[in-house]
Amino acid sequence: MFTERLSRLQTKLTDANIDVALITDDDNVYYLTGYYDYLHMEFGRPTILVVPKDGEALLITPTIDLNSAQAAARVGRIAPWNDGMGNEWREELPAAVKSATSVAIEPGHMPPLVRAYVNDLVDAEALTSVTPILNEMRMIKSAQELQLARHAGEVATAMMNAGRAAIGDGVPEFEVAIATSQAGTRKAAELLAAHYDDADMSPNTHFLQIMASGKDIVKTHHRASTRIMRQGEPVFLCFCGMTNFHRFKLGFDRTFWIGEPDPEQVKVYEVAVASQKAALDALRPGVTAESIHAEYAEVIQGAGFEYPFRCGRATGFSFLEAPQLVTGDTTIIQPGMVLAVDGSVSVETFRAQVGDSFIITDDGWEPLTQHPKSVEEVIL
Repeated sequence: MFTERLSRLQTKLTDANIDVALITDDDNVYYLTGYYDYLHMEFGRPTILVVPKDGEALLITPTIDLNSAQAAARVGRIAPWNDGMGNEWREELPAAVKSATSVAIEPGHMPPLVRAYVNDLVDAEALTSVTPILNEMRMIKSAQELQLARHAGEVATAMMNAGRAAIGDGVPEFEVAIATSQAGTRKAAELLAAHYDDADMSPNTHFLQIMASGKDIVKTHHRASTRIMRQGEPVFLCFCGMTNFHRFKLGFDRTFWIGEPDPEQVKVYEVAVASQKAALDALRPGVTAESIHAEYAEVIQGAGFEYPFRCGRATGFSFLEAPQLVTGDTTIIQPGMVLAVDGSVSVETFRAQVGDSFIITDDGWEPLTQHPKSVEEVIL
């Protein structure tokens, strides 16, 4: 799988008259080689994948992670570098770009430290972006990726069910986060054991739970806190950061109430649900990404609410991939894409959101996440 992707990228580099690409985004390094180290620039240690248009790919990575790289990376050669020794990660780059007339980088994902050095090595007119090529490659998922997506959906659904069960009057938010993390980890471990020969891949969730309750419901990306939830309050759960199975990401969220909800909040919520339904009614191959957003936005604005943020986005080995369901994105929806599609409405004192992930099929879509969303079914 990884060898085929690298070969396909090299073909595209040749077609684009690009001599070499320098890949620094950790998700793209994984997508192309199978290697991940959990660190990258967070600890000041760059990992750089050098992909020439022909010949062997080179992985430049810290010596501290060499054993992991040797076990996972499907590349021709690995060049380890150690802290403070020689020219560190810079050692291999001059030779890699020396005779290149066109060098492709990831402008939005190259660490400033690395970009400054590359700027010293390569004339500005010789630099180009490899991001559009990688975005296009990653847009349509393979059969293996779609299996990961379905399993990620099972993990997400297990987390949502556990979170729902943990919500209650007198319960602190962090208890919900503990419940969702345990459920997701156990489901991921079960799936890894049953379907994957990869003992190194961690089943553990590793993202702070996005949730909000009561007056904090308007804080879109609020993390679980020590706040005590109370009867009559709304509660928002989002797993867009935690659903990360075998490095495959999805979007998934719901709004609940503890006991009978405020009728005015219900009105807002029903518009959010209707806006997602409008988007899903329009979602199919052959339409543009922005047209999905337009259907969603029309429902929200037609109900008298403000113009909304994007309706959704593609996901995969990154939390955000191409295309985005937003005005201005004219990408044609195609079978094999994986998209998170939301419905959301915000007012001054309340915010409602429902979101799910879907595989685009030949004639529509296949849901990946499963949880009720009617008002009656989200009252706890």
